[in-house]
Amino acid sequence: MNLSRQNSILDAVGGTPMVPLRRLGAHLPMTLWAKVEFVNPGGSVKDRMAIYIIDKAEKAGLLAPGGTIVENTSGNTGVGVAMVAAVRGYKAIFTMPDKMSSEKVNLLKAYGARVIVTPTNVPADSPESYYETAKRIARETPGSFYLNQYHNEDNIQAHYHTTGPEIWEQTDGAIDCLIAGIGTGGTLSGVGRFLREKNPRIKIVAVDPEGSIFYGWFKDRKIGEPKVYKVEGIGEDMLTQAMDFSVVDDMVRVNDRECFQMARRLTTEEGLFAGGSSGGAVSGALRYLSEHPDIRFPVTILPDSGSRYLSKIYSDEWMRDNGFLDDAPRLGTVRDLLAGRTGPVVTATVDEPVFKVVEKMKANDISQLPVLENGRLAGAINEADLLRHMMSGTHRIVEPVGAVIKRQVRTVNPDTGLGDVSEAFASGGHEMAVVLQGDQILGVITKIDLLDYLARSFK
Repeated sequence: MNLSRQNSILDAVGGTPMVPLRRLGAHLPMTLWAKVEFVNPGGSVKDRMAIYIIDKAEKAGLLAPGGTIVENTSGNTGVGVAMVAAVRGYKAIFTMPDKMSSEKVNLLKAYGARVIVTPTNVPADSPESYYETAKRIARETPGSFYLNQYHNEDNIQAHYHTTGPEIWEQTDGAIDCLIAGIGTGGTLSGVGRFLREKNPRIKIVAVDPEGSIFYGWFKDRKIGEPKVYKVEGIGEDMLTQAMDFSVVDDMVRVNDRECFQMARRLTTEEGLFAGGSSGGAVSGALRYLSEHPDIRFPVTILPDSGSRYLSKIYSDEWMRDNGFLDDAPRLGTVRDLLAGRTGPVVTATVDEPVFKVVEKMKANDISQLPVLENGRLAGAINEADLLRHMMSGTHRIVEPVGAVIKRQVRTVNPDTGLGDVSEAFASGGHEMAVVLQGDQILGVITKIDLLDYLARSFK
């Protein structure tokens, strides 16, 4: 038995295992491999970046003995930094949004760090945000070093020099697709850069949660309005300099429910006690791989442990209170409702004249349909809106339908529970839900479709 001895716990960072997800990926024609980063001593992938940046700051004279490290964190970077600070004798001050779990706050305090909790639902440039609060504290604290993980190139370099080479070695250079979540963007950007240099044909796919701005920026180069979401550690409400979009080939969007339920499945089906960002990465990876059966050696990254979320993801009460746990008899999924449908989905394009769209609705006996622009969902139109516009005289029947569509459309994926679809309809404002898998439209669900399905199911 070869048991190594280390100079400190920091020497145990890295060298994490890679394991196959054989049960969760049983339906795939390939094996999905997971790089298990939560076995790092600080419990997450962020240990690597914390050591790399602090090492570099020390060598540059930016961090003197007995100094103070300040950082804004969703928790995991803070733990990595606090671990380094404890070993090397630094003070640590962290700011965190109030949506983060109590386990993370208490863990940082256990390392001796000071934690300031700030509001989640404020703009990134607000003086109250955890970014701006950290900057202010750094300015006001003599002898402090601001880590600045979101806009620090060294965040990328940490993974270029450590995580990337490990993945390449563990796959014997056979990896052909990396699928991972993005928060600061450092992990995916660093690993992606390294792998691309080794083999330019490797696909790099990012996973982003609904409510984050990254997906919209990648697809359209537009910064949408960020929305509050509950999964921690991935997604962002601002563009970060640690996110290198040039290495990204594609991006997958996931929602809170997918992230949390997949995290639980990782634990119960694969024995991997993982957090919500890991669940999001795996959920996005499984969906992407089901659409790309030609991929042969995909790898995903599990950033942190489920121990950070015992009061949230792994609490039945919290999951139930937030609508992520169904105790009622299972209604089924969107995939179940669509089963048996044949033929293409009827759509229009933004440049089709209104009268053509009306003819299309009449010919197919439908009252509403999705509208595409450059092959992607741009909005939707229904007969009530068309009638209102025609009667008011605000638009002419020869005008392009793009002028009258609703741009805000409820979208779901094949694995969305029908309970969630029902809640969306009941909350008002949505007459239809468009089923998307990536950018592909698989179908349209209306209220009558849902009623018909439930009536047949409960006969």
